[in-house]
Amino acid sequence: MDRVALRGLKARGHHGVFPREREEGQTFVVDVVLGLDTRPAAADDDLTKTVHYGIVAEEVVEIVQGDPVDLIETLAERIAQRCLKHDGVQEVEVVVHKPDAPITVPFDDVTITITRSRL
Repeated sequence: MDRVALRGLKARGHHGVFPREREEGQTFVVDVVLGLDTRPAAADDDLTKTVHYGIVAEEVVEIVQGDPVDLIETLAERIAQRCLKHDGVQEVEVVVHKPDAPITVPFDDVTITITRSRL
């Protein structure tokens, strides 16, 4: 399986369990790795035979900016399910970073990583 990766997609969202997170929002960063067979696209040099990563990027940002959820696990699941709707995408790994999570000790990042596939 080939991989198409989008790393560091940034968008402001209002996700979290605390009122301040919902009201003020924060930046989320998303990495997506799509698993698919790119041979048909490469053989014919044809974008329609692969995944259009520009569209995927826009969709990911739209989800992050969309309806708030309590958990980044839920946000990651929504992103994964949307990615799997693209023809040819057989699996997806989604990492959601929450670098401004409300944690009282010094830290670099909080992430959730999920992998989903067509069954």
